Amino acid sequence: MHDSPPVSKVYYRPIEAAIRWAGLLKHKKDILRSITSPRQMPTTLNFPGWAELRLCTERIYDAIFNGELPYGCNGITLDDKTLWDSPDLTIRHLDLKRWMRDHYPEQRPAFLFSRRERIAHPIITLETGQAMLVERQALKAELKHCRRQLEMLQEQHHVLSKQIEVTPAGNECSITDRAESTYQHIIGGMLDLILGQSPAGTPYSSFRTQEAIVSALIAHHGGIMGITERTLNGKFAQARRRVRSSAS
Repeated sequence: MHDSPPVSKVYYRPIEAAIRWAGLLKHKKDILRSITSPRQMPTTLNFPGWAELRLCTERIYDAIFNGELPYGCNGITLDDKTLWDSPDLTIRHLDLKRWMRDHYPEQRPAFLFSRRERIAHPIITLETGQAMLVERQALKAELKHCRRQLEMLQEQHHVLSKQIEVTPAGNECSITDRAESTYQHIIGGMLDLILGQSPAGTPYSSFRTQEAIVSALIAHHGGIMGITERTLNGKFAQARRRVRSSAS
């Protein structure tokens, strides 16, 4: 069987609590073999997490010495300073948990706090808190900017709505079939004239093909809506067909 120490106990010796706090429980036997006294731990030791273990141990003893953390003997709470150097010095689980919650609220070691407690009270360090504050300020500024933009858009919408209300319905012009036929007749007739010649054979213009007219229009008015090669060729072809069908 795998003989491993329990994660949580009713009470702990200071070094046992420090080992669990530092997350080194699986190295407990090696650690205990490496020290002679928990209060006189080597400054350095070739062991992973040794500096953190020393810090956790010093914090626990400091709390005991300053009356912040109740202690006792073999799980029985006593106020007896002669126990400070005793191997029977212990601290109860509940007292240790209460002390850590009060003095190290950012710490949630698994041997003291359940998974639910660690999730309900996530660790927020000073750096994390500052980052959250900066992010909050940035979000507030962005929200303020978005609100100003919304107000401007609402005002523009209001103005446009008023303009639409006062615009006479007669100003809305739609091209009827008759009007479109008229325009096509005019365009088709002009194309035939531009590309045609007099009875004597003299060209009416310098343009010889429809493509030449399209190229000239694009060169002079290419930035105007509808003045594109595809649109012009389509409209011209449609207009010339309309003229021919009307003349036949």
